[in-house]
Amino acid sequence: MRKIYVLDTNVLIHDHRSIYSFEDNEVVVPIYVIEEIDNLKRNSTTAIQARLAARELDTIRKKGCIAKGVELEKKIFFRVEIESDLNLLPPVLKKDSMDNMIIATTLGIKNKNPDMKVILITKDINMRIKADSLGLEVQDYETDRTDYTTLYDGYEEIEVSRDIYNKFDKAGKINVWELGKEYHFTENMFIKFKCGEEKTFGRYIGGKIRRNLEGQISAWGARARNDEQEYAMELLMDENIKVVTLVGRAGTGKTLLAIAAGLEQVVERGKYKRLLIARPIIPMGKDLGYLPGSEEEKLRPWMQPIYDNIDYLAGEKGEKTGEKVILGLQTMGLLKIEALTYIRGRSIPNGYIIIDEAQNLTPLEVKTIITRAGENTKIVLTGDPDQIDSPYLDSDTNGLTYLSEKLKNESIVGHVTLKKGERSALAELAAKLL
Repeated sequence: MRKIYVLDTNVLIHDHRSIYSFEDNEVVVPIYVIEEIDNLKRNSTTAIQARLAARELDTIRKKGCIAKGVELEKKIFFRVEIESDLNLLPPVLKKDSMDNMIIATTLGIKNKNPDMKVILITKDINMRIKADSLGLEVQDYETDRTDYTTLYDGYEEIEVSRDIYNKFDKAGKINVWELGKEYHFTENMFIKFKCGEEKTFGRYIGGKIRRNLEGQISAWGARARNDEQEYAMELLMDENIKVVTLVGRAGTGKTLLAIAAGLEQVVERGKYKRLLIARPIIPMGKDLGYLPGSEEEKLRPWMQPIYDNIDYLAGEKGEKTGEKVILGLQTMGLLKIEALTYIRGRSIPNGYIIIDEAQNLTPLEVKTIITRAGENTKIVLTGDPDQIDSPYLDSDTNGLTYLSEKLKNESIVGHVTLKKGERSALAELAAKLL
């Protein structure tokens, strides 16, 4: 049975092609949504997504009158609803609220179509609550949703016999079929072999589990403090791995390891021409434009965690202060720290790119970033899906989780979930209990 899906603004901002996700149904966009999209083009954090949504709507407009309705692919009938009766709202709800206007439009569509199921699609939690309270069927947009609780860790521990353990320990590699059981490992997954009290690990590559022959890796004076960090370091330092995702709560060392590996391979080993570190600007209060000073001075508060990590690494390496190290590397063109906005539209060859706080990105934004990679470029995305600042994302719909799950079987992609905190005993205690 065909249904009518009414899309909220945030759905089109999240995925500008979301209209095509409702096969064999009717899709309606209230006129208020188009007004909101126009306003969001002036917002630095949503400008790109708003323009993409506007262009998609304009493409549909060229196929016919969107007020009367246009037949699209996948048997989708699309139209823009211009009628709205605000008297359908209860007196307690403000009639000048854009969210409430969209709810009123949906109520009107429901009244005009008593024989069809009308469903409001929105990523706004409060709007879902209000709509449900008014008797509307409402859902989140779940096309690109990934269950974060089932996201694979990137490693697994298995108990093996003494013969298998000794064989792997001696040869440094073993075929999966030799383990005697049917295992389904993903590419670049780390396997820890346990035999009694003894442990060793290798990485699954092309049907075999292989041990890293380099031993414990040191990157710009930093060494792994636990098994998870050791797995992460191996992926970060392997030039055959082009995309690495590191997920973990605060204090697990994901950003520090990424920066250390980047500096080692750019500055010391010369494998890449430049280290580019970027973060999305998601304000909790005033936006970036309210800060005084030059572009670098405006960005400094947002990028301070990056500067802190480099300062720490400089101290561990016995170098001068982090400030002088950063200035020296920037002068030589080896290091660039900037807002994520400036990466859009560029092609970046032969670079080591770190995207910090990637949990604040949508799947579309992550796709945009990955497609910036030129020849011999490596991209590392770090973040904590439990700490999301964007109002329309959660642990299941953010770009970092989405990317980790979608690319987990690719040979040039690696993922590690870091669980053990190493910042301090206090930080670890707070992360666990607070």
